[in-house]
Amino acid sequence: MKSSLVMFAAQEADKAEAAAAVSPYVLGAITLAIAIFLLLVTYAFRNVHTRH
Repeated sequence: MKSSLVMFAAQEADKAEAAAAVSPYVLGAITLAIAIFLLLVTYAFRNVHTRH
């Protein structure tokens, strides 16, 4: 029983390693791009409250 659990854990670790094949710098760049996009959307609506 113990050996099957160890083999299962090893297989799951291999899957997780394959899924995290993207560089951390790429993930950081994507996150930064999303944050800048949201900042620009917020900035675009900065004077809406004065029109109503």
